[in-house]
Amino acid sequence: MMIDPGLAGRVALVTGANQGIGAAVARALAAQGVRVLLTYRRLPPAGDPSFPAAYDEHRARTADHVVDAIRAAGGVAVAVEADLADPAVPLALFDAAEAELGPVEILVNNASSWLADTFLPNRTDRLGRMLRPVDADSFERQFAVDTRASALLIAEFARRHVQRGGDWGRIVGLTSGGPKGFPQEVSYGAAKAAQENYTMSAGQELRPFGVTAHIVYPPVTDTGWITPEVEEASDRIGQPEDVAEVVVLLASNQARHLAGQIVHLI
Repeated sequence: MMIDPGLAGRVALVTGANQGIGAAVARALAAQGVRVLLTYRRLPPAGDPSFPAAYDEHRARTADHVVDAIRAAGGVAVAVEADLADPAVPLALFDAAEAELGPVEILVNNASSWLADTFLPNRTDRLGRMLRPVDADSFERQFAVDTRASALLIAEFARRHVQRGGDWGRIVGLTSGGPKGFPQEVSYGAAKAAQENYTMSAGQELRPFGVTAHIVYPPVTDTGWITPEVEEASDRIGQPEDVAEVVVLLASNQARHLAGQIVHLI
C-alpha cells in the first residue's frame, strides 16, 4: 500500500538551508511536492583551525546549488539571503514566500548562530575546539538567531495562519542541548532550550487551528564539522538526510495526531 504524506502543493519556509540539515530538509520536502522558500546567510570563516576546511566552505555558500537541485528534480524552490538576527527579517521572509509561492504552511526553524562558550577559563574544549567565555556578545549572537528569530518566525506564521482562517500547519524546530544544560556550549544549549519552549507553547495554542509543533533532536550529524576527535568520541555519525526524513514525517498527514513531541534521533 502506498502511503501519501499529503504534502503536495504545500508551502514551506526552511531556515539555514544553504547546507547541512536545512538543505537536506528543503530537498526532502520538495521531493514530496512542497514549494520551498530557503533562507540562508553566508558566514565568514569560523577561525577555528581544528575544523575541517569543508566547514567554512559550506557555511560560505549560497543556497543556489540547493535550489538548482530541487528544480532539476521537478520541484519548486526560491532562496532568500537574510540575517535572522535582524528582527525585521521574519516579516519580510513571509512576505517573500507569499509573493513567490503562497501562504506558508510549514515552518522549519533550522538556522543557528552556533558558538562554543563556557563559564570556565578553558580556551579549548575536550575535543580541541576553540572556546570563548560567556559574555554579552556570545549571549546576543546565540539568542538573536536561535531563540528570538525562531520565536518571531513562529509568531508571524501564527498571525497569518489565524488571520486567513488556516486549518492545517506544521512547525518543526531543530535543537541540541536543552534545559539540562550543555557544558562548553552553554549559550547554544540555553538558546535551544528557549526555542523548545516557544515551539511547545505554539503547539498548544495553535492546535485548535490545525497546527502541530515539534522539535527534532538530531544525533551528531556530519555537516562538514566532524573532526577525527569528534568521530572517535561519537557512537554514530548521522547524515543530514536522516534528519530530513524525520522532519518530513512530522509534517506529514500521518503525524497529524502527534502533539508537542521532542524527537530524539539515534
